[in-house]
Amino acid sequence: MGEVKNSTSKKGLGLVFFLAGFVGALLVGWLVFPNLLYSSKQQPLNFLHSSHEDLSCEDCHFTREDGSYSGVPGVEMCAECHEEPMTESEDERILVEEYIQQEREIPWLVYARQPDNVYFSHVAHTEEQGIECVRCHRDVSAEDKMPVYKENRLTGYSKNTIKMVECEKCHAEKGASNSCHVCHK
Repeated sequence: MGEVKNSTSKKGLGLVFFLAGFVGALLVGWLVFPNLLYSSKQQPLNFLHSSHEDLSCEDCHFTREDGSYSGVPGVEMCAECHEEPMTESEDERILVEEYIQQEREIPWLVYARQPDNVYFSHVAHTEEQGIECVRCHRDVSAEDKMPVYKENRLTGYSKNTIKMVECEKCHAEKGASNSCHVCHK
């Protein structure tokens, strides 16, 4: 009788250790590993889209005549309005003194940079399909501070880079091809 009781308590103890190990593995996988995988970085200065509400998105982010997308505007675009600081903001002082006056590009960390093996045409999506920018990009209109940039230590890409599954879902909704060669060149 003692052996049966001893065997049962060993099985119970084994189950407790299994569950503790399982919960520990989940915590490491969900909490610890992601924090080790991504490093947090700050943008060189806090750019507020909300303080530029008199401009349309296309004033700075536009499609060139050859169909290519301008992406993040260069410092010469900022210089059109900011030859001198227009406010008392420390970020604007940095913009003018360290970048515009020195004709140095701002080393922005790009939240949505696509992997090198992906071909993406903004024209095909925004102008031809009428898809709003906020479908793929965060809504920046009310931000009072730029979010922390989380960079994957292995790939160098932002945690916020759009994932392929999002593209596939949209293509399925719109009836567009999901063939690999459409986006991967």
